[in-house]
Amino acid sequence: MAKDILFEIGLEEVPARFIRAAMEQLEDRMSKWLESSRISHSGVTAYATPRRLAVLVKDVAEKQTDISEEVKGPSRKIALDASGEWSKAALGFARSQGVSPEQFTFKELAGVEYIYATKSSAGVETSTLLAQGLLDIVNAMTFPKNMRWGSYDFKFVRPIRWLVALFGKDIIDLEITGVKAGNSSRGHRFLGGETVIAEPAAYVESLRSQHVLADVKERESLILDQIHKLAAEKNWTIAIKEDLLEEVLFLVETPTVLFGTFDPAFLNIPQDVLITSMREHQRYFPVLDTEGKLLPFFVTVRNGNAESLDVIAKGNEKVLRARLSDAKFFYEEDQKLQISDALAKLENIVYHEEMGSIGDKVRRIRKIADLLAAKLNLPANTVSEVSRTADICKFDLVTQMVYEFPELQGTMGEDYARKAGESETVAKAIFEHYQPRFAGDQVPSTDAGAVVSIADKMDTIVGCFSIGIIPTGSQDPYALRRQAAGIVQIVLERQLPISLQDIFAAATEVHENSRNLKHSGEELRNTLYEFFGLRVKRLLSDNVRYDVVDAVIAAGFDDVVNVVARSRALMDAVAGQEDFKITVDSLTRVSNLAAKATEVTIDPELLVEAAEAKLYETWQALHTPYREALASKHAEEALTILSGLKDDVTGFFDSVMVMAEDEKVRANRLALLAGIDADSKIFADFGKLVW
Repeated sequence: MAKDILFEIGLEEVPARFIRAAMEQLEDRMSKWLESSRISHSGVTAYATPRRLAVLVKDVAEKQTDISEEVKGPSRKIALDASGEWSKAALGFARSQGVSPEQFTFKELAGVEYIYATKSSAGVETSTLLAQGLLDIVNAMTFPKNMRWGSYDFKFVRPIRWLVALFGKDIIDLEITGVKAGNSSRGHRFLGGETVIAEPAAYVESLRSQHVLADVKERESLILDQIHKLAAEKNWTIAIKEDLLEEVLFLVETPTVLFGTFDPAFLNIPQDVLITSMREHQRYFPVLDTEGKLLPFFVTVRNGNAESLDVIAKGNEKVLRARLSDAKFFYEEDQKLQISDALAKLENIVYHEEMGSIGDKVRRIRKIADLLAAKLNLPANTVSEVSRTADICKFDLVTQMVYEFPELQGTMGEDYARKAGESETVAKAIFEHYQPRFAGDQVPSTDAGAVVSIADKMDTIVGCFSIGIIPTGSQDPYALRRQAAGIVQIVLERQLPISLQDIFAAATEVHENSRNLKHSGEELRNTLYEFFGLRVKRLLSDNVRYDVVDAVIAAGFDDVVNVVARSRALMDAVAGQEDFKITVDSLTRVSNLAAKATEVTIDPELLVEAAEAKLYETWQALHTPYREALASKHAEEALTILSGLKDDVTGFFDSVMVMAEDEKVRANRLALLAGIDADSKIFADFGKLVW
């Protein structure tokens, strides 16, 4: 008869940011242990609160599954010696499998006879395996930070204070760091007490009776329901940020939503400052009106019931008042700082010991941005905006507000620049030059913001690559992959007429002229091209078939807008045109023979066959419009033009012997194919398509 398993690890409060991963890890390790132990069950469910990690396994078999498996050994030729006795290889195989040679059988496989050993093993009682299994699971768990306590060498995320380990109604004989497992759990620290878990299935309800909601999804649903109900009652918009909700979720065991107020006079401070202060310091949800304007209220979640909420609200209001007063002070003090004085302070802040101060970085950003602006042929007024933005883009890093809230860099720069009399475009571009900050974020809306953003990110990437800081595996401490992806995203979404090599050249030129580099600019550009290729490939892979991605990438990705356009056109062609395979086959055949070409010049006088003359004539007519369409990013049109060659290519191969005996004729025909291949290869390597 099947039984349930309950395993709960009771802990001192675990940091909220560690809990979900720990819960999922416990669930995963339990599932894998059951599988490797051949113990059948009907599902593992994980639970977690700030003070516990738990798993409930339903319908666990009381005994391991019996096994009987057949293992292939050496061939008969190797297993038997000349006298027909078992060879050393056969005897060794028998020992390794724990069987006697008499148990061997012979079976034929692919025309060869092999010896086989049949291994049988009867399953043991699950109850005899659980204690060691649970101990192994706990010992194998990993966390971002561990603790040791008492005289124990054992490490865990927080000290273990109680254990519940049940198989059915039976307690599993388990002990960790002097804590012996039982059937008694602990409820809410203030509202509940100890509770006996009569059987695993009663776990959730037993804790509920002690004011603990162990089910994470239930707890989250309750928080959201209460927030939405409050918002409807007050006609508010309560801004729910996912990472804050996640943190609050793992700070409480019995969630109760309440709201408080703050002095409306604080609304004179920029909205982002107030929201950041509430979220980061107090874990409060800001309240907005229907137009998105901040209101003098906040919403928080109490770890407890609904008693005395007015007292709790007043306590939170008092704490928030102090926080907002600090923010108000910082904000007012920062406005006394002149931008020029702030820039001077940047000279004293080390960016990197091999790349100088932040002041040095700003000067490089300015030079790179100016080169990019010239390459983009921006109007004179926009060039001036780019230069000014680059000059002052980092000045807010020395303000008290950004020191207190680093995530407000750019936000405060925009506000302070506007108040200092900078143009609206420059002020906005200071904020935008950090965009996109993360995957899915917006790109800069201004030319100045876009150019300075690329310059800033490219300076960081080139600087790091030049001193050997290159992402490997999961290691990317300077977020270079994200910054490269940001550059690609900006170029693509703003359809900037600039190549990656132009961007690399501008950045490497500035670094070569301002620093002693360990690698030449050419070496850096080659490394950067490969690095950015992976970013472009990942961008395409989100919506494009892998073989189409490989095909267009092989034709080059220096022009990001172009490669995306080509990938979309090729995807449509592959999916929507049944006869497109004929085009692909034709171009692939052309490519295979073109590889043998030694001449690049075509002599029309040597095109003696009608089919080759016709192919040459068609290609000449299509060559220029095809190249122009591709240069204009009209990839679909270019592919249609290129497909117009397929009939003549087919006719050519049907009627013409490419490898003619006459050397000049042969070379001329190969040159013709090479010319067509050169055109097709700037669109894609069609041979990489998979049908």
